[in-house]
Amino acid sequence: MSAVNTMEKLLIVEDDREIRKQLTWGLGDEYVVMHAGDCREALALFKKHLPKVVTLDLGLPPDAEGTAEGFTCLGEILKHRPLTKVIIITGNDDRGNALQAVQAGAYDFYQKPIDLAELKVIIKRAMHLHDIEEENHRLHLALNNKDTVMSGIVGQCPAMLRVFSAIRKIATSDASVLIEGESGTGKELVAKAIHEMGLRKGGAFVPINCGAIPEHLLESELFGHEKGSFTGAHMQVQGKFEYAHRGTLFLDEIGELPGHLQVKILRFLQEKTIQRVGGREDIPVDARIIAATNIDMAQALREGSFREDLYYRIGVMTIHVPPLRERGADVMLLSQVFLRKFSEEYAKNVRGFNHAAIEHVQSYAWPGNVRELENRIQRAVLMTESRLIEPLDLGLGDEAEREESISPGHMNLKEARDKLDREMIIAAIAKHGGRISKASEDLGVSRPTLYDLIKRHDLFHMIEQHYSRAK
Repeated sequence: MSAVNTMEKLLIVEDDREIRKQLTWGLGDEYVVMHAGDCREALALFKKHLPKVVTLDLGLPPDAEGTAEGFTCLGEILKHRPLTKVIIITGNDDRGNALQAVQAGAYDFYQKPIDLAELKVIIKRAMHLHDIEEENHRLHLALNNKDTVMSGIVGQCPAMLRVFSAIRKIATSDASVLIEGESGTGKELVAKAIHEMGLRKGGAFVPINCGAIPEHLLESELFGHEKGSFTGAHMQVQGKFEYAHRGTLFLDEIGELPGHLQVKILRFLQEKTIQRVGGREDIPVDARIIAATNIDMAQALREGSFREDLYYRIGVMTIHVPPLRERGADVMLLSQVFLRKFSEEYAKNVRGFNHAAIEHVQSYAWPGNVRELENRIQRAVLMTESRLIEPLDLGLGDEAEREESISPGHMNLKEARDKLDREMIIAAIAKHGGRISKASEDLGVSRPTLYDLIKRHDLFHMIEQHYSRAK
């Protein structure tokens, strides 16, 4: 019973009892099939079960020779659930009405006689497209929900909602903040959000990466220098602290600061003054300090590489930003955000991810966190030739490892035969643009046999890709 509950629902609206029986028998192994013989019964079943896909014969009683009832049924279904994919089943002499139905909102049409293998592919594509559009709709709602978006940060998992709550509380004070988290989790975005929602939003937000600047230059970058203070110092220069006056100074990777600079920052936090390199004048600076680190600060304190007194000064308030692998469904929410961003930026009509890509995105550990995810999606949008992103577009998986695993000595005869079958099927599908009938002729097998092989080797995404290109 539990297995049945996991299957998608499919509604067949057809007045011919024999065709209803044929479709119910042929599709019942993959879907929970409901069927209706007229518009009234169809709408009752639809509103009760809300199937994602409906197959609809336009000729329904009491006017089985006409199309009025069919068009009424189509209109009511789409009015109730606009994302529903309605596939019009039509005869060869009724193509005009089928095209009219597509213009009225139907997903596609299929001409009789029915080939179950081809119809299964169309239904599977329709189910997948429904899921993509539903996810896009959910994304749109999420992006317009103030509880899941904050100053460019997107998240709806419990850990990120706690981060949002902490930002709101911390922003209203002027205390120093320490943001902890792995590289690529978005610590600078959190710092910007605190600044933009805080008391100093009218001032400058000045970031500096303490780990990216050579130690002999970092002091001058932070505190500025006086003319003649060192070789090449031809003029007086202000540092980041002074640029952040009446604003916020963001010290990224503060754990990389050398000891003598830790002392100078501690002095600023205590006295709110700085001295430029080569100068003796105390310069008052009114700046809030937000710091971030990706190192284990407890270990750094134990080892003595970071001053305990400075740690407690900068960590009056702390926020922990979770790694992407701990954010659950946020990974797909962010993927859709980046997909939309780069599709618009590069003027490419990429509308989603195929099943295999979704599985890769959800199962990958994302050691580089959100930064890596954004880079992968950017690469995928640039690389793809389809409207659906595939795993290879993302660059996920080790290609060399896959090749080694199927080389002689790494597989038995059955695995070698499966590999050859898969390669020949892929080549035939590609050659004929996803058309099963033509591919089966090339391979010398029947269409149902080829359909079974496609299912066995999980190649539906290839057919979806070719249909997407054709559209």
